[in-house]
Amino acid sequence: MRHSDCAPRSDMTSNMGRRLVAEALGTALLLAAVVGSGIMAERLSSESQAIALLCNTAATGAALVVLITIFAPLSGAHFNPAVTLYFALRRDIARRDAALYVTVQIAAAVAGVWLAHAMFGLPVAEISRKLRDGPSQWLSEFVATAGLLLTIAGCGRKPDTTPALVGLYIAAAYWFTASTSFANPAVTLARSLTDSFAGIAPSSVPGFVVAQLLAAVVAGPFTAYLFQGGAARAESGRRAPVAD
Repeated sequence: MRHSDCAPRSDMTSNMGRRLVAEALGTALLLAAVVGSGIMAERLSSESQAIALLCNTAATGAALVVLITIFAPLSGAHFNPAVTLYFALRRDIARRDAALYVTVQIAAAVAGVWLAHAMFGLPVAEISRKLRDGPSQWLSEFVATAGLLLTIAGCGRKPDTTPALVGLYIAAAYWFTASTSFANPAVTLARSLTDSFAGIAPSSVPGFVVAQLLAAVVAGPFTAYLFQGGAARAESGRRAPVAD
């Protein structure tokens, strides 16, 4: 019997509340870092796309390390519906809890974009005009998301390495994928609401999200096969994918 099976309902509700707050804060701050650093980089890079992307990469990777370290002991630090789906398919998180996580992640991601706009004096409500279409973009998102989940699964043997390895992987994937590695449906949806460096046109969102979710579905059985008998399975919400 799991501890949560015999816990008082009030304790379970309170614990879920803290988990959702952690997911909301982490996701919102992640989007503020992604979009805010993109705005700053674009303003300071003298129209150099390479320099802007490098600055955006560094800020995003660093933010991930910090946010995962802080919030993983509380919620598992998913910040990503594809990660939550991956754990749900592995039965490491209940379906109801997963649905709550995804709802909070999407809402908080939008809030994070609005926060970045407010900090830089931009209109809060925007729609991106940056098209990111085509098979190469969709393949890039599949690879980026699958690689992220492979990284998370591989950290099962040494959970305390998760924050650094996830941050490093995403920083690298910014540069080796044609899509600059969104790898997150909530991030993708929210970034359609900024007409800045980090934006993606709403018409480009469905292809990205389908590729990301498909990667999550494929990654479940693949990582189970690859790491069977060795890696510890992270139990979302009660035990984070990093050491307490």
